[in-house]
Amino acid sequence: MRSDFRTSSPGQTERFASLFAGLLIPGDVITLDGDLGAGKTCFTRGLVRGMGSDDLVSSPTFTIVNEYEAGRLPVFHFDTYRLGDSEEFLMAGLDEYFYRGGVCVIEWSSIIDDLIPDNAVRIRITGSGDERSFEICAPDGDRFAGIDELIREAEL
Repeated sequence: MRSDFRTSSPGQTERFASLFAGLLIPGDVITLDGDLGAGKTCFTRGLVRGMGSDDLVSSPTFTIVNEYEAGRLPVFHFDTYRLGDSEEFLMAGLDEYFYRGGVCVIEWSSIIDDLIPDNAVRIRITGSGDERSFEICAPDGDRFAGIDELIREAEL
């Protein structure tokens, strides 16, 4: 299933992500790909807030993973930009997060694409300034059938 929409502010991006968080269950993997500054961490900030956490969300560029465990589900926020390939991800034991009962949000997922589960929700973000375009490819089925309704609810 594919959905496309645009946002014109970081607030709109966060609002959609906050609503989207309501669809997520333990074990979900969300990939976020786009240029530097595209809004990947902004999306994650909204998702963490939608899980019910007030944790300060920042890019895990130098730590590779940040953990936000205060909400309905833990969110494990990865930035694989500094990894050379999926072997480095595995050697660091980061694949264990896939089985910890939370939601994994992976920025720059193309670097570890061969490790991404087939049922992952893939999000591509493009744009500059405040304008962003989102392309969401989610698994078919009832759970993600409501994405278009969330887009309308976020007034996008």
